[in-house]
Amino acid sequence: MAYSLLVVDDEELTLRTLSRGLRKEGFDVFTSPSGEDVLEFIAHDSPDITLLDIVLPGIDGVEVLRRIKQSNPAAIVIMMSAYHLVDRAVEAMKLGAYDYLVKPFHLADVAATLQRATEMLALRVRVRDTVESAKGRYDFGRVVTRNPTTTKMLEMARKAAESDHTTILIQGESGTGKGVLAKAIHYGSPRSGMPLLELNCAALPDNLLESELFGYEPGAFTDARRRKEGLLERAQGGTVFLDEIGNMSTTVQAKLLRVLEDGTFMRLGGTRLIKIYVRLVTATNTNLKSAVASGLFREDLYYRLNVVRLDIPPLRERKEDILPLALDLLQHFNRELNKRFTGLSLGAADLLQQYSWPGNIRELKNVIERTMILATDGQIEADYLPEEIREHAAGEKIGSPLPGVAGHQFVTLRELEDNYIEQVLAATANNKTQACRTLGIHPTSLMRRMKKEKLVEQEQ
Repeated sequence: MAYSLLVVDDEELTLRTLSRGLRKEGFDVFTSPSGEDVLEFIAHDSPDITLLDIVLPGIDGVEVLRRIKQSNPAAIVIMMSAYHLVDRAVEAMKLGAYDYLVKPFHLADVAATLQRATEMLALRVRVRDTVESAKGRYDFGRVVTRNPTTTKMLEMARKAAESDHTTILIQGESGTGKGVLAKAIHYGSPRSGMPLLELNCAALPDNLLESELFGYEPGAFTDARRRKEGLLERAQGGTVFLDEIGNMSTTVQAKLLRVLEDGTFMRLGGTRLIKIYVRLVTATNTNLKSAVASGLFREDLYYRLNVVRLDIPPLRERKEDILPLALDLLQHFNRELNKRFTGLSLGAADLLQQYSWPGNIRELKNVIERTMILATDGQIEADYLPEEIREHAAGEKIGSPLPGVAGHQFVTLRELEDNYIEQVLAATANNKTQACRTLGIHPTSLMRRMKKEKLVEQEQ
């Protein structure tokens, strides 16, 4: 694929030299001698990359950049300037220029800078190709919940997503779905067409975390042989999701604070400010307020991150969601594993409901997947479930009080069945055909049960 390149300079020799050399590099090159011509050009066309001189007759390059960015914040513009105009180049970087080149330069330097820019363009194309499918997978409407607290939290998340500059802090235990919620926020926001890049702060030591986030220049450290753009730079216009933010050192926290305050940072070993326009979503499974009190987390950064806080309840506090989630996962793995499981037996459903799920939704997902891999098609029976879930239920029964003791009250088998039928209907969006397949009963039986339930309600 040939990328279109607009070269803007008032020197005819520079235009000819760059045009000839960069066409050989595979670019479709257009040229312009003035800022006025550029603005007229972009009014009806949009080049992939613009190479823009700062000193131009009439409207200067910095003002042209400002107007380009106003009409298209994601535009890639590389500035050109003489050495004595470096201050203007820095101003251009703050306005969102991708990079700048100091004259006189070698064609190889220009080609190398353009190569990095095309890599970013290629990333954007890949992002666009996956956005539509990702929107479907991570839509807020696909989140399975009947829990009032979770429903309220999701409504907050939806509203926060629409305000595309607001920083969001997600708190919840491991496995509750913080990463899924971060994706839903990104794909439900105006930034959905731009990159979503993720980094787990607990997975890297400080020096690697800093270089991954901010990038580095050649010679910044022993193995830094070439420039590398960091996560923040590559996500330009999109969202950066930092998981386990509580594991970040105070040194890296200070640099991240500057990004949140003025949208700028320097690469490791760099001397110039880089301006970025990204949204930051962070997550933690620890209490950041306690970390602030103990001096492990910067208070000023905490308040910058905690503009909107979303607390995801653990699965043990969402008992009404366990069976709908299990059935949703069963349908998912039927497709993934090419299986034909129809649902859960009453015994299996009871075991899943009783278990405390310390690993939350991630553990439930692993249990359903493992069970479906090892069992034969049909209903998931209680005996198919992992030993720790069966043993947990046995322990609960041993420790349970007898009927009539300490106010304990058992439900009848009929009530247990009715409750399960209600949850299956809710999980299948009241699709009775699908519910019958899941329950393993005939549609006539389901309708009879539903009619009896209504008659009981009317009598009461």
